[in-house]
Amino acid sequence: MTDPARHLWRPYTQMKTASAPLDAVRTHGSRIELADGRSLIDGVASWWTACHGYNHPHIRAGVEVQLAAMPHVMFGGLTHAPAERLAARLAALTPGDLDHVFFTDSGSVAVEVAMKMAVQSWINRGVAGRTRFLSFREGYHGDTLGAMSVCDPEESMHAHFGGYLPQQIFADLPRDADALAELDTLMGTHRGEIAAVMIEPLVQGAGGMKFHAPQILADVARLARRHGLLLIADEIFTGFGRTGTMFACEQAGIVPDILCLSKALTGGTLALAATVARTELFETFWSDEPAHALMHGPTFMANPLACAAANASLDLFETEPRLAQLAEVSRRLALGLEPCRGQSGVIDVRVMGAIGVVQFDQPVDRERLKARFLELGVWVRPFGDIVYLTPAFTISAEDCDALTAAVVQAVG
Repeated sequence: MTDPARHLWRPYTQMKTASAPLDAVRTHGSRIELADGRSLIDGVASWWTACHGYNHPHIRAGVEVQLAAMPHVMFGGLTHAPAERLAARLAALTPGDLDHVFFTDSGSVAVEVAMKMAVQSWINRGVAGRTRFLSFREGYHGDTLGAMSVCDPEESMHAHFGGYLPQQIFADLPRDADALAELDTLMGTHRGEIAAVMIEPLVQGAGGMKFHAPQILADVARLARRHGLLLIADEIFTGFGRTGTMFACEQAGIVPDILCLSKALTGGTLALAATVARTELFETFWSDEPAHALMHGPTFMANPLACAAANASLDLFETEPRLAQLAEVSRRLALGLEPCRGQSGVIDVRVMGAIGVVQFDQPVDRERLKARFLELGVWVRPFGDIVYLTPAFTISAEDCDALTAAVVQAVG
């Protein structure tokens, strides 16, 4: 009998040389159960999505009720209560007047929609030529064409597509006065070309879990405003508590023109994303002219099941002490990872919210470390020069401590 798994093409994987993936059969809390009977503590919350832990009964119940009533209906020409309720709640929850919600089904597509909104908003205003984006080195925004173009042009996994992608403008994050002055000059030089500035607030995630201070984010926002540029905040990773506040932008006191959300939006249950725009930007599309409409519409846009899951996830942020639990996870990550500091090859140990990072002076031996983590009963996926943890906010103290202890043992 042929192996049915041979028909799968796996993500971020050299299929010829990769070891066989693990066979997962059940998830609960912070655990992944394997077909061979092993139980792994998940240190990355399934790519940072399962903020409430796996299979939370409240989210499951919400999806079950919606499944019985209406699993899906097209969003063109129709509407439904789960989407309307979710949009209203996101508008109330996000900073400032981010009041207009466009639903998609993945983070990359949320970024694509943000880019289209930015470019078309200038076109609708009668301003020509503003079709490029300024983004930051070591940044990462997704795997679709437009999103790839605003990732780091040299260090990201998309570097070999350089001749194919739209050519954007890149800068270093302004970590000192000189870099801030350089960014100011760059924005001024290219002002007539730039549709928007794109940034990952506080944490550049897939680019290496690089942190920056709220003041840096505030400085970028200030310069964008000074030069009349739109600002897109990619909070696909950082949104919904990951950095310690519901949205990372809150820590800098800024309101972007467009906010991209996904990952933890449904508590790691179903695929859903949102691109949320301020009223002033939305009004550039509000017109009697049909050509001023945003011509985008994913087939599964505002899927009712996913919206039900997201509404249930927001319920949990309202009714359970999630941010307090997150603060405790942050404390335990900092305490538990501290012994890595000073170990051979370790150049930094850092924690922000429920993100813990051990950085090395060279790329890690990923396969060796993954194998060692499995021996220690944890699911951790190192990449580049880092080992990182992004557990569920509801992880038990025992499991959280077991994760950090495993990192200390594996990298020692």
